[in-house]
Amino acid sequence: MSSPAKQSGASKNTPSPSTSFNTLTSLLADIAPAIHEVQDSPYTLSNARYAALRHVLHDVGGQPDLPVEYKEKVEEAWEMNTYVTCECLGWRGAWNSEMRRRAENDLGATLYFGLPYYARWITVATKTLIDKGLITPDELSAKIDAVRTRLSEERS
Repeated sequence: MSSPAKQSGASKNTPSPSTSFNTLTSLLADIAPAIHEVQDSPYTLSNARYAALRHVLHDVGGQPDLPVEYKEKVEEAWEMNTYVTCECLGWRGAWNSEMRRRAENDLGATLYFGLPYYARWITVATKTLIDKGLITPDELSAKIDAVRTRLSEERS
């Protein structure tokens, strides 16, 4: 266990709601597996580290981020197909945009930041359809196989 002086000194590092992105990134990097610092117990966890651990991926739109350069991009066919499919699911009452956003946030950081925008949409659409019992995993697999076969024949 750390001394009281060490514990009280950690509170000065507690991030505030206006913490800069670089500070937050630095705090999160300190607990990443690549730079893992062995912790003997939660009693030695500083307030700053605790705040970084509590920073979960949810409502990503409200989290600090770096500016991104806007680039005009033409959507690929699969992206437009995903968009139309997901909109049709909404029109048919399978889900709404808030359910989609929530399901995207619940993917976790690895999938959320690792998948392209519309890949997140189709991933959560699939999960929603299976969770609601609207399709079975076997039906989904059969359809994926049929589409793969059709596309490979078209490309040959």
